[in-house]
Amino acid sequence: MLALRPNCECCDKDLPPDSTEAFICSFECTFCTSCATNVLKHVCPNCGGNFSIRPIRPAVALTNNPPSTKRVLKEQGCNVAAR
Repeated sequence: MLALRPNCECCDKDLPPDSTEAFICSFECTFCTSCATNVLKHVCPNCGGNFSIRPIRPAVALTNNPPSTKRVLKEQGCNVAAR
């Protein structure tokens, strides 16, 4: 089950479960559209994989399968040179 992380790891933008702006890699690293596209060029800085649009979990399913509340933020930001 996807964790549905609540924020972009680069800029800390909120990405609620129904966000159409969330991108994830196969390890569920989570980034907003702007960071995934403009900063990271669709390459995950953590694993080197590509991104896919994160699916939206239907609201009715959130009761029994809530999203994660743990925020993940890269301390150094998304400095591509730091990869």
